[in-house]
Amino acid sequence: MTRTQDGRRVRLATVAAEVATKAVVTTAVAATLVAVLLTAAVLTAGPAAAQDININLGGQGGGLTERVIQLIALLTVLSLAPSILVMVTSFTRIVVVLSLLRTALGTATAPPNTVIISLALFLTAFVMGPAFERAWDVGVRPLVNNEITPEQAFERSSEPFRAFMLKNVREKDLKLFVDMARQQAPATPEELSLRILVPAFMISELKRAFEIGFLLFLPFLIIDLVVASVLMSMGMMMLPPAVISLPFKLIFFVLVDGWNLVAGSLVQSYGPI
Repeated sequence: MTRTQDGRRVRLATVAAEVATKAVVTTAVAATLVAVLLTAAVLTAGPAAAQDININLGGQGGGLTERVIQLIALLTVLSLAPSILVMVTSFTRIVVVLSLLRTALGTATAPPNTVIISLALFLTAFVMGPAFERAWDVGVRPLVNNEITPEQAFERSSEPFRAFMLKNVREKDLKLFVDMARQQAPATPEELSLRILVPAFMISELKRAFEIGFLLFLPFLIIDLVVASVLMSMGMMMLPPAVISLPFKLIFFVLVDGWNLVAGSLVQSYGPI
């Protein structure tokens, strides 16, 4: 009798689980259909609905498929905006140098990542200020005023960043990607495509960031060696040298006004602003 009741309970539990699963799947499908229908309704809205919601991603008379593709492209660009900031600006060099500086100091979490990234962003904004202003004046503002097409706006807005990258990229890195792309070298560097220029610029920035990081490591490495030698001579081999050298490295960095030197050197490494 007990086994029969247990079997019934197991079957009831199984049936209940199946019903719950089907209900969840049905709800998810229904929600997806509702979202698709709402999107289609917004994109195909007539003049009456346009008074409340106005989504215009292209020219007059564009079809539903064209508008959906344009919407997807817009969302893709917005999602890649942080990566674009890293790729075509001075952010890569600055944030790598600041991270290496923290490692050289031996402070695992001071300054924290939020502070490092924030400082790198503001230094990037300072270095790239002229490029941002130029891109706004020649590309974004005319597009907002409906004076040029989006394609023309992209070409004009990318020119200041292209000039910045060409100014700071190494010729060796450019040649590497031109050879790998199996393309004939253009007559002038300005004719290089962004597909070649951007990765060449990024590895150039990484190389220079590591060079600056090496120079930053040297004085702190000397402090570590001196502290380790003193501890060894005193027979205090069980005491970690990093614990003793940390305050000396901090006071050394403060006395030489390290943040001023590092920030100034990073900005000046790009030449006159």
